[in-house]
Amino acid sequence: MTKLIIVESPTKTKTISKYLKGDYIVRASVGHIRDLPKSNKKAIDIPAGFVPHYEISKGKEKVVAEIKELAKKADEVILATDPDREGEAISWHIKEACGLKNPKRIVFHEITENAVKEAMKHPRDIDTDLVKAQEARRVLDRLVGYDLSGLIWKKVRYGLSAGRVQSPALRIIMEREREIRAFVPENYWVISGEFSAQGGPSSGWENTITLTCDIEPREEKETDRILGVAKKNPWKVIDIKQTETKRSPRAPFTTSTLQQTASSRLGYSPSRTMMIAQKLYEHGLITYMRTDSVNVSKEALPQIYNEIEKQYGKEYLSPRVYKSKSKNAQEAHEAVRPTDFSQKSAGLNDEQKKLYRLIWERTISSQMSDAKLLKTKISANVTGRETIPDFSVNGSITIFPGWLAVDTMAQGEETQLPKIAVDEKLKLLNIDSEAKQTEPPGRYTEAGLVKELEKRGIGRPSTYASIIKTINDRGYVTKEGKTLHPTDTGDVVSTFLEDNFTQYISDSFTAEMEDKLDEIAEGKREYEKMLSSFYGPFSKEVKAKGKSAEKITNLGDADKNMKCPLCQGSMVIKLAKTGKFLSCAKFPDCLGARKMDGSEMEGPKETGETCPECGGKLVEREGRFGKFISCANYPKCKFIKTSPEEEAKKKTGVKCPACNPLASGGEIVERRGRFGLFYSCSNYPECKFAIKAKPTGNICNLCGSLMMEGTKTIPDRCSDKTCPNHRPDKLK
Repeated sequence: MTKLIIVESPTKTKTISKYLKGDYIVRASVGHIRDLPKSNKKAIDIPAGFVPHYEISKGKEKVVAEIKELAKKADEVILATDPDREGEAISWHIKEACGLKNPKRIVFHEITENAVKEAMKHPRDIDTDLVKAQEARRVLDRLVGYDLSGLIWKKVRYGLSAGRVQSPALRIIMEREREIRAFVPENYWVISGEFSAQGGPSSGWENTITLTCDIEPREEKETDRILGVAKKNPWKVIDIKQTETKRSPRAPFTTSTLQQTASSRLGYSPSRTMMIAQKLYEHGLITYMRTDSVNVSKEALPQIYNEIEKQYGKEYLSPRVYKSKSKNAQEAHEAVRPTDFSQKSAGLNDEQKKLYRLIWERTISSQMSDAKLLKTKISANVTGRETIPDFSVNGSITIFPGWLAVDTMAQGEETQLPKIAVDEKLKLLNIDSEAKQTEPPGRYTEAGLVKELEKRGIGRPSTYASIIKTINDRGYVTKEGKTLHPTDTGDVVSTFLEDNFTQYISDSFTAEMEDKLDEIAEGKREYEKMLSSFYGPFSKEVKAKGKSAEKITNLGDADKNMKCPLCQGSMVIKLAKTGKFLSCAKFPDCLGARKMDGSEMEGPKETGETCPECGGKLVEREGRFGKFISCANYPKCKFIKTSPEEEAKKKTGVKCPACNPLASGGEIVERRGRFGLFYSCSNYPECKFAIKAKPTGNICNLCGSLMMEGTKTIPDRCSDKTCPNHRPDKLK
């Protein structure tokens, strides 16, 4: 009896195939096989009840055909995609696209032999509620993204975008940035003194100690007074406080806490962390990495206890139960943990080993005893009549390491203090002050933003990494060091959305939508009603703003002292792809431009020619791929003229084999498309002949087609993909 098992990843097929003996065929869909078309008009039938029209994703035709063929020969088809909404949706798409009849669905949260075999014993039907929840999210994101992005194209600049979840995330970053801009720093002084106990060294301890003033003066006069009193009066210890404290271990990793910790300790971005974790999961080394649960299975706990007792002793074991802070956490799921706790190190490369070790340490330490610390505070002051604030120092000593014996990076540095008694005299060796300024709140790091999104209920474990990646890829933020800095473009887009769509990018609205999606997954809310209740008011708001919102042609007037370098007229602030710049207010009649710092910027140069399409001026511009000539009225007029020099560079001298020897025969020329360089006929669009690489002018000796230039590893080859000479390196 042949069974066909379909998973998402080719790596999974190798891992699962090791565990299943007999007539099992394991194949991968390689992720999603269907998606909404790029054209929004064809994507969703709103009047019919928000019915999405899916199409086979480009490049997945062969995958679908193979699954169909294998399914015909199989006695049973089992869908074993990931155990979440996305995985459930992929299973449903495979069923629909391949015409599978009554396929079974299995789930496992770790790819181990026991987990896979146990899942095979409990097949079920596809959960349509989970599928509908994923579909609702996809449709919702498409509707919001397309409608808002279309409006931003018209009102701000072509090519910009907005999204249901990315825009609130950008708003959070911009709110912090405005706090930083509005912050007014204040001066303060830190006063520190170095002292020695006159009793001298004791029990091997150094007798020098550094004490810092408990109050940071805001006036230089007060600072000088404290320094003067400190220098002319004797000192003594006035108080010593010792307290024994405990530090409890942290819960096992959820997706969010894994991303945060990997960012702060290993420097991995959330998306990078998830890619590494995905590989660990597919190789059967950790449990599923998309989860908001801190639960650990009953089967895993004895393994953890045994490892702690064996490695550290019984006194280090302290069984614990953790509860998730997320109100929608699925406690039936597990936290991210290793599948075999006897493996302290695992992974195929250094990145995987580091992340695995982090997960191992966090899981093991979560079931260990509290760390016991002795915290000490020594306070001192002058003994004269004049009063100054107390000077003090804090220190700590680990009495019992507990869980810190495993998670050593959480321990921090210990500050050990000399043995000093109350009323003991101190000798002032040196005292000084350092002028400082109060600092604004810090910008978000990737870890900090993930924590903030989770706290506000924006997004879900599977979306945090993609949210941050999206706003970075769109050029709305840049990462400098560990912090996220909003760009000028991000500032303008966020401000436009905040001014015009406050409700739809608010925390409360975004979190409420996530709750409604969860209710669809639980079968408590209907797909169509939820989408119609949102989209009706939203689409009306977009249409209204399309009429009322002002077009942002400029971002305000420049400083009056900033004059146009060409006509000495006033200037305005504008937004380009590279950020803000100053433009002459008379543009396009005057092309003067400056950088924001006032330095002159080389802008478009007039050619003296007239645009044949709109009658405007033709100007020479500098683009990504060199100089070109276009209309000064861009983007209203998109006419582009290639210079004769550039045109000459693009010619290959090879005649087009498709339209020659006709009288109108063309020549193969170099062109650039969305996927890079290619070569096609100069008579395009009448002749659509095109090849990927530069033609050599030679003819293939096997099929008579045009030959193309090869690469370092592949010699010159035939342009016909069906010809064996297309890949001569493969010929024997």
